[in-house]
Amino acid sequence: MARSRIDPLSYPIQLRRAIAEFLPTRGLPLIAPGRWTDRLLVIVMLLMVWSCASTLKDRFAEARGSLIKMYLSRKRPGKSFAGFIKVIARHSQRLLTLIAGELRQSLPERLGKHWRIGRWLVFSVDGTKIDCPRTKANQKHFPSGGKDKSGPQMLLVCLIHLGSGLLWSWRRDTAKGSERGLLRQLLVDLPANVLLVADAGFMGYGLLREIFQQGHSILMRVGKNVHLLTKLGYEVQERQGMVYLWPKGMRHSGQPPLVLRMIVVVDERGRRMCLLTNVLFKSELSDAQAIALYRRRWGVELWYRALKQTLGRRKMLSDSPANAQVELDWTVLGRWLLDLLFWQEKNNQAMPVHQGMAQTLRLVRQAMRGGGRGRSLRTQLRDIKPDEYVRRSSKKARNWPHKKNDPPCGMPQVRMATAQEIRIAKALYAKRLAA
Repeated sequence: MARSRIDPLSYPIQLRRAIAEFLPTRGLPLIAPGRWTDRLLVIVMLLMVWSCASTLKDRFAEARGSLIKMYLSRKRPGKSFAGFIKVIARHSQRLLTLIAGELRQSLPERLGKHWRIGRWLVFSVDGTKIDCPRTKANQKHFPSGGKDKSGPQMLLVCLIHLGSGLLWSWRRDTAKGSERGLLRQLLVDLPANVLLVADAGFMGYGLLREIFQQGHSILMRVGKNVHLLTKLGYEVQERQGMVYLWPKGMRHSGQPPLVLRMIVVVDERGRRMCLLTNVLFKSELSDAQAIALYRRRWGVELWYRALKQTLGRRKMLSDSPANAQVELDWTVLGRWLLDLLFWQEKNNQAMPVHQGMAQTLRLVRQAMRGGGRGRSLRTQLRDIKPDEYVRRSSKKARNWPHKKNDPPCGMPQVRMATAQEIRIAKALYAKRLAA
């Protein structure tokens, strides 16, 4: 008996329905005055992110064509990309806030048992730079954050849920912006009682204290630029591995020391690395658990790699700063929804989202063009399998001219507290108890 074929025109409609599962049921009307309603704007922007076309106009033309196939009875939207980008620029922040808020609210239920790793709700944070075209406006607004000959760039900092590898939130700035400053903005998006895993670039007394005051914990790598004290005797009983972060300026201004636990890791090459956490008891977070969680932080690097290479969005294409920022925001949201499309069908299997990125994108692009393999889109997503080949040679290039050769960040400088520092700490603690 011959297997029934699926009408090619149904693939865009299946994609429309798959997207709709992650969009708010309210606040994105399909029917409204004008050609571009909120729902049409959102879907076209997502389809542009997933398009493989090399120019914004071609991406818009492909996305508009797919949209028409999704809504066959709907009035045709405008043909002008210039008109479309003006409309989306006016409404972008409102729509992004609505959709991202809805996704964050629904994510704990979607993830189920993957929401926590053991007892911990774990998020990781990291940043990257995104290139922009070398137009006069972009060069004026986006100064280079790298080498002298680098072009305009934006700084992107993302929070990633480590249990699933899915995005949680993001902020952007110019390349001269501060990763720590963007993390401060991201703290408002975090749920309660998070363990935040970060690299050495986010180390700082002020930021750590703000994180602790909001009830979160940290697991952070530190380098040789960090100075720590031991045997200070502040607030808690001394135990092995306990250290204090208390910069000189904080001591003189009457700010208390931060009580931390130091974990020293030795890799297979004999190199040492230092992690700090404010989870002081090993019964709550053992050294082995902390090391395992920090190693999972590499998933953030893979998330950025998929964004830049697999999705092909290493560089934005907009020639104005305002449009470039809109383009980057929707690129991040489009990447998020791609992962969710994959996770929706594969959440019971131990397969990281980055392993399904390329195949999910391929299926989505086929559906946009009205093509398929004779099976439903959901079935094809469910059948995605990880690559099974065994690499027989190193991935390292023989001569890569842009390869980074940054030296290791080293080990923090640790010394015993002086008698004067102990007296200041005791006085601060007594003052705190009296208050």
